[in-house]
Amino acid sequence: MKFDTSSQITTELVHARVSAYYTAKLREHGPTPKGVDWRDQESQEERFANLMKVVEDDSSGTLVELGCGYGALYDYLRRLNLNFTYHGYDISEEMVAAAKNLHAGASAATFEVGGVPRERSDYCVASGIFNVRLDTSIDDWRRYIFSTVELMAAVADKGFAFNCLTSFSDLDRQEPRLFYGDPGEILNHCIARYGRLVSILHGRPPYEFTVLVRHGSPAK
Repeated sequence: MKFDTSSQITTELVHARVSAYYTAKLREHGPTPKGVDWRDQESQEERFANLMKVVEDDSSGTLVELGCGYGALYDYLRRLNLNFTYHGYDISEEMVAAAKNLHAGASAATFEVGGVPRERSDYCVASGIFNVRLDTSIDDWRRYIFSTVELMAAVADKGFAFNCLTSFSDLDRQEPRLFYGDPGEILNHCIARYGRLVSILHGRPPYEFTVLVRHGSPAK
């Protein structure tokens, strides 16, 4: 998959800033939900549950996660007896080191530093990677989101899923360092690019939405 030069530059700058942000969180809180900037395990796993709706009835196969952190999604899948071969990628070297340390005996999981998967998979998911904009301009952040979603679509054979903070969040609760996406814009973009098998879960958690994109043709 080739992206234009401006998209590549944007992605490199975003990754450098975001990697530093999450590495600092990990150092402060360790390999815990707060170490990847979630409130607690319950809210973290509520997001996992929404993302994994993309697999429908599949209980095995291959799954790539972008922004894997310390590997919490892999643990969640195992507790639910979802036997996916899991490939986690994160742009923070320290996050990947923590994930490898915590899952040293996991034969069905690999963790690598980077933002571009080395392999195709049945599914690709990402939780929270589009939230922390910091001082990146809104236009550059939107380009970063759409280029990353294009990558996810290209490597996933069956479908992919991601989440965003919603622009319908209360204005007095919105933080300048975060990005709040327009769910209508992102939904329309995905339908136009990837077909009609797109759905959106809005409002749970309260200030977020999840986009599920499945490849293939709708049943007649």
